[in-house]
Amino acid sequence: MVVKIGIVKSGNIGVSPVLDLLLDERADRPNIDVRVFGSGAKMNPEQVEDVVPKVEQFDPDFCIFISPNPGAPGPAKARELLSAMDKPAVIIGDAPGKSKTEEMDEQGLGYIIVMSDPMIGAKREWLDPTEMAIFNSDILKVLAETGALRLVQNTIDDIINAFDNGDEIELPKLIITAEKAVDVAGFENPYAKAKAIAAYEMAGAVANLDMKGCFMTKGYENFIPLVAAAHEMASCAAKLASEAREIEKSNDTVLRTPHMKEGQTGSKKDLISKPE
Repeated sequence: MVVKIGIVKSGNIGVSPVLDLLLDERADRPNIDVRVFGSGAKMNPEQVEDVVPKVEQFDPDFCIFISPNPGAPGPAKARELLSAMDKPAVIIGDAPGKSKTEEMDEQGLGYIIVMSDPMIGAKREWLDPTEMAIFNSDILKVLAETGALRLVQNTIDDIINAFDNGDEIELPKLIITAEKAVDVAGFENPYAKAKAIAAYEMAGAVANLDMKGCFMTKGYENFIPLVAAAHEMASCAAKLASEAREIEKSNDTVLRTPHMKEGQTGSKKDLISKPE
């Protein structure tokens, strides 16, 4: 069986650029067929109303919608549209989505809330395309090396496996904390695990400072230092996450979980070995 997955990307969070790639990292997984539909950087209701219905034309087995702040007007409209479809659907969002989990339960939607996928310092006096790319690369590194992306991958793979096996589909109700992320990262060294927890929590704190700089502080001479500081925190978090992985590399205990020939997930730790 080939499971068809429709992914709608609206706006951007750290997980967004690689979401579809997490499911098929070598582009040879035989049991899935993925299509991505996007509204670009904008995530207003008019963009969402244009792009979400297009996923129905693909006739997927299930849908994923990923965006910042699932409670914002555009993502809220997407939730409404997806809830009305006769397809299982999962919402992936950042920390503000935690306050909307009850609404998503009532709408019959699954959700994955990535708590440390922070808001960017979106002030024109600070943010240019280069700074935007650097910030997102730092956050992506944190999410990858702390285990958060693997937890997203595993959670979606569970849905795929349920379709493969003809089982009842159980939609996720997942809030990714530091502890949940590092558990699936498989750290063996306690210092590496501690650094990964610190990196994840530091990335989460970036959002608070960017929120203060973007919405609560007036005058560019006052808010520029705040958003700049937030981006420095993101850079430091990425370095901590890399240090955690380097410790595991030095012990030859880095966990790798590739998708195998039939689509199932393999596992290995010794570098010079084959996954099982």
